[in-house]
Amino acid sequence: MGNFQIKKENPARGIILAGGHGTRLRPLTYTTNKHLLPVFNKQMIFYPLQTLLEAGIRDILIVSGREHAGHFIELLGSGSQFNANFTYKVQDEAGGIAEALGLAKEFIEDKNEPFAVILGDNVFEDKLDFKIKGQAKVFLKKVKDANRFGVARFDYHKNIEFIEEKPKDRKMGYAVTGAYAYYRDVFDVISRLKPSNRNELEITDVNNYYAALDALDYETLKGFWSDAGQFESLLRASLWASKK
Repeated sequence: MGNFQIKKENPARGIILAGGHGTRLRPLTYTTNKHLLPVFNKQMIFYPLQTLLEAGIRDILIVSGREHAGHFIELLGSGSQFNANFTYKVQDEAGGIAEALGLAKEFIEDKNEPFAVILGDNVFEDKLDFKIKGQAKVFLKKVKDANRFGVARFDYHKNIEFIEEKPKDRKMGYAVTGAYAYYRDVFDVISRLKPSNRNELEITDVNNYYAALDALDYETLKGFWSDAGQFESLLRASLWASKK
């Protein structure tokens, strides 16, 4: 890794990305945003929200699609009930995770202060440490269905050399989960991205930019993790939550 200053505390600001069409959960998502679906006994978005709150992050931006933005405001309000401050931003079209993150540029003012990012459909058992040793950070989890995710490839020094998106030849591997940490320069990186063959701005391309600089920090999770963006993983997350 490069010689970067390590912040002693978690960032003050965090972003929850809760947009998209939720196509893998249709027909459930024909009438609501997937992040408002229940994971056991509470709406999905409460899980990533709790992850940020447990990290001491109280200034939080929630990015959602325009169809259901009002539902998030009605559910979560100003954040006062969580001793937090919530800001909302509307993503007009589903253009990928990186595109949604780019909408947070005005929310992140301090270029020298890192900030946390978490996907609204990710459920973590671990308490996440968003401090960064490099210029960006990802959280990895060893999984048996690695071909569903971006998978980290390591060099001889155990640094992330690059992230391979949905490798067809891999079952077991270290998946990049939906939690990240960046500095404000990430918005410049996003502005230079070209859309993928899905016509989206990919977060994997952002992370590979930092990997190429040997500036991508990572942490390997020990506890339960699952996305909840398809029926099988939604059930898995719900079963885990029911046993807590």
